[in-house]
Amino acid sequence: MPITAKPLAISDVVEIMPTKFADERGFFSEVYNQSDHAAAGINVAFVQDNHSLSWQIGTVRGLHFQVPPFAQAKLVRVTRVADFLWRIGLYAGGIARIARI
Repeated sequence: MPITAKPLAISDVVEIMPTKFADERGFFSEVYNQSDHAAAGINVAFVQDNHSLSWQIGTVRGLHFQVPPFAQAKLVRVTRVADFLWRIGLYAGGIARIARI
């Protein structure tokens, strides 16, 4: 099931839209498929997949800094249009870039 991958204004940030198949029962989407992601130029080895829900507005989860050998790329799924993403670049010497996507 192909995906649509759209690079955003911030480097290394890509909006990934899986194909959604809907009928009277609901819908189905394949959220991750290694070969589809690779075909879209996304070649990251995912070693962990988490799911969380925050009831309180303004709660940020999954935003923490990790240095090698424990550094991780993040795959974030947004389920509501009102949500938005931030990308913060942390480098030696402090924050290098912070931007709303």
